[in-house]
Amino acid sequence: MENVHLAVEEDDLYSGYNDYNPTFDSEELENDVGFQQAVRTSHGRRPPMTAKFPGTAMGARPLASSFGSRMPLASSMGRPMTGAVQDGAARPMTAVRAAGYTSSLTRGSTFDPLGQSKGPAPPLEAKNEDTPEEKIKILEKKVNDLIEESCMAQSIGALQLALEKAKEAGRKERALVRQREQSGNTDHINLDLTYSVLLNLANQYANNEMYPEALNSYQVIVKNKMFSNAGRLKVNMANIYFKQKNYPKAIKFYRMALDQISNTHKEMRIKIMQNIGVVFVRTGQYSDAITSFEHIMSESPNIRTGFNLILCYYAIGDRERMKKAFQKLISVPLGIDDEDKYIPTNDDTTSNMVIEAIKNDKLHQMERDLKVLAEKYIMTAAKLIAPAIETSFAAGFDWCVDMVKSSQYVELANDLEINKAITYLRQKDFNQAVETLKTFEKKDSRVKSAAATNLSFLYFLEKDYDQADRYADLAMNADRYNPAALINKGNTVFVKQDYEKAAEFYKEALRNDSSCTEALYNLGLTYKRLNRLGEALDCFLKLHAILRNSAQVMYQLAHLYELLEDPQQAIEWLMQVISVTPTDPQALAKLGELHDGEGDKSQAFQYYYESFRYFPSNIDVIEWLGAYYIETQFCEKAIQYFERATLIQPTQVKWQLMVASCYRRSGNYQKALETYKDIHRKFPENVECLRFLVRLCTDMGLKEVQDYATKLKKVEKMKEIREQRVKSGREGSARGRREGREGSAGSAESKQLSPVLDSGRDSGHSSSSSSIKGERLSAKMRSLPGSNEPYETSSPKELDASYVDPLGPQMERPKTGAKRRVEDDDFADADLGDDLLPE
Repeated sequence: MENVHLAVEEDDLYSGYNDYNPTFDSEELENDVGFQQAVRTSHGRRPPMTAKFPGTAMGARPLASSFGSRMPLASSMGRPMTGAVQDGAARPMTAVRAAGYTSSLTRGSTFDPLGQSKGPAPPLEAKNEDTPEEKIKILEKKVNDLIEESCMAQSIGALQLALEKAKEAGRKERALVRQREQSGNTDHINLDLTYSVLLNLANQYANNEMYPEALNSYQVIVKNKMFSNAGRLKVNMANIYFKQKNYPKAIKFYRMALDQISNTHKEMRIKIMQNIGVVFVRTGQYSDAITSFEHIMSESPNIRTGFNLILCYYAIGDRERMKKAFQKLISVPLGIDDEDKYIPTNDDTTSNMVIEAIKNDKLHQMERDLKVLAEKYIMTAAKLIAPAIETSFAAGFDWCVDMVKSSQYVELANDLEINKAITYLRQKDFNQAVETLKTFEKKDSRVKSAAATNLSFLYFLEKDYDQADRYADLAMNADRYNPAALINKGNTVFVKQDYEKAAEFYKEALRNDSSCTEALYNLGLTYKRLNRLGEALDCFLKLHAILRNSAQVMYQLAHLYELLEDPQQAIEWLMQVISVTPTDPQALAKLGELHDGEGDKSQAFQYYYESFRYFPSNIDVIEWLGAYYIETQFCEKAIQYFERATLIQPTQVKWQLMVASCYRRSGNYQKALETYKDIHRKFPENVECLRFLVRLCTDMGLKEVQDYATKLKKVEKMKEIREQRVKSGREGSARGRREGREGSAGSAESKQLSPVLDSGRDSGHSSSSSSIKGERLSAKMRSLPGSNEPYETSSPKELDASYVDPLGPQMERPKTGAKRRVEDDDFADADLGDDLLPE
């Protein structure tokens, strides 16, 4: 119970705050004996000070009461206390008082350090814009704004707007000068503003290819002696003369600008000399160009000048100097950091963040672009001079490779070796190309992958699909993310008709490089072979978005819509193909076929005729045009098409029969008779020709009719005999097969027969088969014409099935529309194999 406390009255939480130390009670000081005693001492009886504004050396601080008020106390000698009010102003606490702050508040005042109690500040006085000075300032600002707007418009490509702004700025600036002259302030003319206006106007004229106006504006600046350093603008004038191909004047102005630029501007002088060298190259003065380029390479070497110097030496055919210039080119310092700088090397988070930030910044991009440009120039120079510096291009390439290996561009040596192989390919030396590429099998993975990809491509073109597959696997193992290797692998699987697997390789290539158009095209072909037409259509539509003007892609889209039974869409895509390649006979013929299928004969005839005009050897187009003229009763016009078909297929008798029929249909019986006689001499066993000869001779009352009738009977009898023999041969082979099946059934019942019997039965069966084949062969031999007769490639049966004379009682026109079925290979073969890797 000792630890139990009873509840008592609640304590006041705010008690004690009004308690204060009685020492600070100023009201009780009169009764304080100690204080009164101190007041009556000699210190308190000192004479008063005479200074009106007391200092702060001695002063009494006010004592705070319990209510927070501060009361200043007068000293015993009458000296005003610190912070006391005297003459309406409070004495400061220190010698230097802060702005808006007093150590003690005057009675009735509040703390207002910002002086807000005084009310708002008075409004600013309005400027008087009517004065000449203000007008001039406003006009100057307008001119500057117009110059800035002109420059901004030029930066976004709005060249016409930039020129208009520049002209307006020129008008405003002239008005400004006149206004200064009127006000008498000619001494204060802003020459910098005038220079800016004229220079911007000249630049905008040049950007808009208004070269005479630009030259006049530059001439105004150059001739004005008040403009300092205006002479260097002659470089701009020389550039205009260069664009106008006025090379002598360009050289003159470049040299004038070079004379007016001091040696302190070394970089500017080097650029002007480089321009002079380029102009000399354009004029064919290679010696003068070499002088300029050599001076630059000795003073401040750079990649572009080194490459131009090699070109000049190549033009004059100087082998030794070409070699020296190539060595100078590969020794030019690029002044860029090593790539290892951008690889994190430790666990320092801060440094890794900095490296990540600068890895893709503008400066690093500039460094990469410079390195790529240098490698491009070196590769081009090596390919250019390799055949010229040695007796053979192979020796020249080897020398270039050795030089590159000892330079800062070591990684380019392998690329040069691959270019050597490509050069062998251009020279049709495939064996040397293959041998060169095979040397990379033991190199690092990147080069090995590139070489194996090219080897796979070469073997694929040679239809050696096993080797192509082997090197495609090698390229994939060296670099799984190489899209070209995956495409070649897919191609080797495609030709084996494993389309599902080929599609997987093409998809993987697209995952590694989404812009790989070859993989997307081949994937569309694969889906078409798999009859997944919707997916194929998606692939080619995506490809069309990338390659807007590719006739192959648009043709494939047209074919897909045709397969999807949407001829109108197919026609629209083919029209786009014609807009890109208006002379493509296959696309024109396909358009004619589609229009013929839609029933539009006139439009079909137009496209078929255009196709025949560009490619007059397409037998399907010739057949359709001839049939069209026969149908429209213009047999005379059909003759020329069938005669051309006769030239293309001279062993096909039907085209010559069509020519003879057209002559007969048009009423030219004599010409028809001559044509039939000519056909009979070439094809003496042709029944149709003999029938029409008999008919024509009968109608014309010729004596030859009896001879042709006899020949017709003889040929028809031979034809019947031939058909009977063929029929008996078929029956004999069927009987032999039936007996073979019966023998095999008997052997199944007695399984204990020896293998010798089985083999005997097999040999008997084979002998019967061979005898049947012998009968067939003898029948064919007997059906052939004699040695003194022309050989007919197509049998009479084929001729009877393929040709019916239009004039007979069963007149039929050949089937309209080209019979040719569009194959995938029309455009696919060229793109199925991947191209060689970029140089």
